[in-house]
Amino acid sequence: MSDNVKFVQGNEACVEGALYAGLNFFAGYPITPSTEVAEALSSRLPQKGGKFIQMEDEIASICAIIGASLTGHKVMTATSGPGFSLMQEGLGYAIMAEIPCVIVNVQRGGPSTGNPTHVSQGDINQARWGTHGDHAVIALTASNHQDVFAITVDAFNLAETYRTPVVLLFDEVLGHMREKLTIPDPGQIPLVERLWTSVKEGVDYHPYLPREDGRLPMSDFGGVHRYNVTGLFHDMWGFPSADPGVVHGLLRHLVDKIYNNENAIARYKEYYMEDARTIFISYGSSARSALHVVEYLRPRGVPIGLLELQTLWPFPSRIVREKCADAQAVVVVEMNMGQILNEVKTAVDRPDSVYLANRIDGTLITPTDIRNILRVIQGKGV
Repeated sequence: MSDNVKFVQGNEACVEGALYAGLNFFAGYPITPSTEVAEALSSRLPQKGGKFIQMEDEIASICAIIGASLTGHKVMTATSGPGFSLMQEGLGYAIMAEIPCVIVNVQRGGPSTGNPTHVSQGDINQARWGTHGDHAVIALTASNHQDVFAITVDAFNLAETYRTPVVLLFDEVLGHMREKLTIPDPGQIPLVERLWTSVKEGVDYHPYLPREDGRLPMSDFGGVHRYNVTGLFHDMWGFPSADPGVVHGLLRHLVDKIYNNENAIARYKEYYMEDARTIFISYGSSARSALHVVEYLRPRGVPIGLLELQTLWPFPSRIVREKCADAQAVVVVEMNMGQILNEVKTAVDRPDSVYLANRIDGTLITPTDIRNILRVIQGKGV
């Protein structure tokens, strides 16, 4: 087997993607089912000249990567539901201070300690709304290991492009199953590197003054430029301000830099959508079962297709609306109580034609589960 071809867990595919993207600092605290990310990086990262540190908890972990990112490093942490809850204040700080970082959440059953070793997709809305205040966030996912690798590279690229935290929402089944991964040659996937300021030493540097293209050049904190970093609303120098104009302008900037680029951030895959009258919308490991159903029914003459979402936030409303415009029924397949279902209903022209196929008991939703629910929907005359 080639050195570029591996048989790995999904968590290990995430590690390979992060290293390919240039990760050189990781701080984290072990938690099921994400622990393999930290375990692999504890040996791999130092071999590549990077830094690995196990912190005392998840609050310290996200604070550590924020500090490391400010000094010029590409950074990541990994956790699961309870740890992700602890990271929410730090996530908000990184959004406000515009600090590039990647946060991996390999989801498990919740709330609270929940179902630590079993699958769930219950943290979708937490990734969007978990930290307080108005804000925007990028959250990505995937359904197979090759895509886990690619979407992890994407996460680092988007973090650097928009100077923002990016959340990777995987799940226990995806994290722990094994399948083949082919690692691309260096340079095969373009990488976005840190945008450095061209302002010379001794010249006034504005760390929060966007260029015409919306990007914000950075300078290593502790380097030749002195500037302030705060979670408070701040002016272009980084100093706290309660001036209504400054507050309004900064909040609009934080939200608009993501939502004005929704189309550029949106990642999705489609299967058999050309003539589909019934469309599954799914993501993560649930999408594997949905695709199995599609590939079973298609040869039997059923016009059915799958829209697999890889960008969950900002939610790709336009894409969902356009792809589902001619569908008689849209079935959202997920392992929660309908967190993406509600977004799909808001996006489409006929929300009464949107149905839920879900499972919430810590077991992967199966093709049989989906087909049984589909029979019920069809029994309603759809």
